[in-house]
Amino acid sequence: MSSNPNRLPISQMAAARAPAPPADGAAYLSGLNPEQREAVLHTEGPLLVLAGAGTGKTRVLTARLAHIVASRLAYPSQTLTVTFTNKAAREMRERALALLGEAGEGLRWLGTFHSISAQILRRHAELVGLKSTFTILDTDDQVRLCKQIVQAENLDPKRWTPRNLAGLIDGWKNRALTPDKVPGEEAELFGNGKGIKCYEIYQARLKVLNACDFGDLLIHSITIFQQNPDLLRDFHAKFRYILVDEYQDTNVAQYLWLRLLAQGSKNICCVGDDDQSIYGWRGAEVDNILRFETDFPGAKVVRLERNYRSTQHILAAASAVIAHNKGRLGKTLYVGDDSAAASDPDAAKVKVRGLWDGEAESRLIADDIESWVRGGGRHDACAVLVRASWQMRAFEERFILLGIPYRVIGGPRFFERAEIRDAMAYLRLVRSPDDDLAFERVVNEPKRGVGDTTLAKLQSYARADGRSLFTLTPMVLQTDEIKGGAKRGLTVFIDQINLWRAKLANGMPHTELAEMILEESGYTDMLQKDRSPQAQGRLDNLKELVRAMGEFDSLAGFLEHVELVMDAASGAGSDDQVQILTLHGAKGLEWPVVFLPGWEEEVFPSKRSLDESGLRGLEEERRLAYVGITRARARCYISFVANRQIYGRWQSVMPSRFIDELPHEHVDAVSETGYSGMPGAETAFIGTVEDLGERSNYESPGWKRLKENAGRPSGPPPGEASGLNATASGPETFRIGARVFHDKFGYGKVAFSEGNKLTVDFDKTGRKKVIATFVTAA
Repeated sequence: MSSNPNRLPISQMAAARAPAPPADGAAYLSGLNPEQREAVLHTEGPLLVLAGAGTGKTRVLTARLAHIVASRLAYPSQTLTVTFTNKAAREMRERALALLGEAGEGLRWLGTFHSISAQILRRHAELVGLKSTFTILDTDDQVRLCKQIVQAENLDPKRWTPRNLAGLIDGWKNRALTPDKVPGEEAELFGNGKGIKCYEIYQARLKVLNACDFGDLLIHSITIFQQNPDLLRDFHAKFRYILVDEYQDTNVAQYLWLRLLAQGSKNICCVGDDDQSIYGWRGAEVDNILRFETDFPGAKVVRLERNYRSTQHILAAASAVIAHNKGRLGKTLYVGDDSAAASDPDAAKVKVRGLWDGEAESRLIADDIESWVRGGGRHDACAVLVRASWQMRAFEERFILLGIPYRVIGGPRFFERAEIRDAMAYLRLVRSPDDDLAFERVVNEPKRGVGDTTLAKLQSYARADGRSLFTLTPMVLQTDEIKGGAKRGLTVFIDQINLWRAKLANGMPHTELAEMILEESGYTDMLQKDRSPQAQGRLDNLKELVRAMGEFDSLAGFLEHVELVMDAASGAGSDDQVQILTLHGAKGLEWPVVFLPGWEEEVFPSKRSLDESGLRGLEEERRLAYVGITRARARCYISFVANRQIYGRWQSVMPSRFIDELPHEHVDAVSETGYSGMPGAETAFIGTVEDLGERSNYESPGWKRLKENAGRPSGPPPGEASGLNATASGPETFRIGARVFHDKFGYGKVAFSEGNKLTVDFDKTGRKKVIATFVTAA
């Protein structure tokens, strides 16, 4: 066995392994509840700490690390602490140093999976054919290398994009699959069966470059451990205690890496929450935490269920929803006795609100925020958490209209997203062909063979001739100045712009024109062939853009609206801003007031997630709901709509199944009808339960409340004086061919009738699906 300079001298070994009993007044034990204290003091053997949302997991990890060092169970350099982000690693180190002082200076092995793997690989790079000076490629470098491989294999880069290949290889590495271990059928996923060959070439090229990507940091470390048992035993002696944060988010490669290192002392402590495993789409395996007791026989499990963040109503709602998942270890959150929430006698129940459409939903949430601020609250105490980025647009526009300061976390604002800017550039160029900035943006997006050299040449000619790029390009194409693929690409581009301009001039509706441009330009096809996790979201954003255009009478009106929106949003704001972000981006964050819009079937849970992953996908969506609810400290508002204009078409939508899973005693159902705009106002729905979408199982509190109040307006009970129709008994039956009137779509004729849903051919807006309750006989 090779020597280990970090191993304790024989004379000190016994003393190091004989722990000093912690003083009751030890700083790291101060304020710990019994479960937290148990997790800190149980040092021998495998330990799983199931830490629910807001239960103090970081404090437990830090205190445990401090206890191990302060009790002389190991030197700081003999502990391995693994986190998922550099931010978490910095926070852990700072907390540990605050507790340990100078004794914590030796915490050399505290960092992310990748940073620690890089340290190991630097020391033993020659064992996998690399030099210690190897380079770590970033994503752009990976894509460039994949581009070279696609070209070398004579593959169509438009159909088999380099980014797709990079994503496919990354996915294989997350599963710890080297080229020789990839299942043969997965070769078909790229390049007509060339996927594995491209992977082999990619890895060979990395060796030549003395480089590796982030996935290789783990893969190479695993290879070193497996092929060099003596060296692995040295690491077993080095790391007497292993601590792992966010264990539920580990992928297969990270899991194998940990298993190999934990075979030594078996003193591995994993902290995580199976109910917050929401990253399956990027390789996380919730099964890793679910089988911990099987992987480590004799493991102790400590459940942290005392929440120090949220009210009991919020915790009970979250716990009731997640209890419907079968793949979980099980725990129930409750309010810690010494938390601020425990002493709040006026804690509000979770509000469930059903509304007519998305516009009403954004209006109501904006009203709630303004009411909160008028009552002395701050904007930055509020967060709007959406399932998909396309939902953000309606809230952004509403906030801009009302002057509510906001910021989008984790990405640009809707109209600043690259795909939206590209689509807008096409539309601007069709309307105004002299818009050189729009021309430059999309002339080679998607790729048409018009590179930077060709574009620079066109710009030079245009400046010299005093013409716009669009006017000049056809003239240049009649010469031999530009040849080959660039000439063909420019010819097609100019012809398409002229065709779309003619369509607009001949009266084609601007929404149809936008769909045509995205389709015929190849932009939609480009995104459909992109297998990266972001591609579907970009497609959804484009569909939402088309939907937004439908609210305006003309392309000119829409473009002017966007220009004004962008101008209004460009002003510098203070830190006091409402935050808009996705549910995935909200993990680990918290706010006093949280809004959860769009709880409808096919929006949340996501149709794509269900289609691709079935029950497994549904359970991850439910975990996402749990995460969303538990972000709220004091107030949580859940909303759904009866009608949503999805990708430009009005559709009747059903409330999410998660609504039915909420607990009656902790939830109030409210509606916009008679809504006062004040948080906490409670009213009932006007109309029937069916107005909000048919459900086969009305067992949730919201639906029970709706059934009880069906047909009753907020205000006077039925039979008393009221200016409203308080006695609606259900949707009227309309025969096929009957003339009807709808407030939004105007007059039309019934084409089909199915229960309370009608398909109507409207005179001015075409065929629409509507709810019978919201039309009247004409």
